[in-house]
Amino acid sequence: MAGFTSNDFRSTVGSFATGVTVVTTRGEEHAYGMTANAFSSVSLAPPLVLVCVIAGSEGSRHIQRNRCFAVNILHVEQEPLSRYFASRDRPRGINAFNEVDHRMASSGSPILEGSIGFLDCALHASHDAGDHEIFIGEVLELWWDPEGQPLVFHGGKYKLMEG
Repeated sequence: MAGFTSNDFRSTVGSFATGVTVVTTRGEEHAYGMTANAFSSVSLAPPLVLVCVIAGSEGSRHIQRNRCFAVNILHVEQEPLSRYFASRDRPRGINAFNEVDHRMASSGSPILEGSIGFLDCALHASHDAGDHEIFIGEVLELWWDPEGQPLVFHGGKYKLMEG
């Protein structure tokens, strides 16, 4: 039994600054997107990345069913987009992207206009991990803006990078 609370764990992990992404996917039904900061590169050969999604959530079900996802790395000015895709009250289903500027990647996953980079992935593997599912994707297509300033999350708040 751990000698700390879940709030202690959350606060400690929150001391690590992360970039902010919106993970998107599209299948036969409709597109889906969710804000996520649990994202990492895994391998260069083959090019693999991972995202962590709450097990049994709508996002988890969509990625599993669609077998693809894209990671959109948000620009510092896209905090409203991050909040939109994190909101439980946002439009769902066929209306999910009506108010969001985007285009479709080769997998069919939405790519958000204005992001500083994206990685379009085919699902390579998935693993159960506690209350989350780890999705590993093989990168099919990518793009980045070397001058782009990322949206950063630290200590439970959006932050501006200094430098």
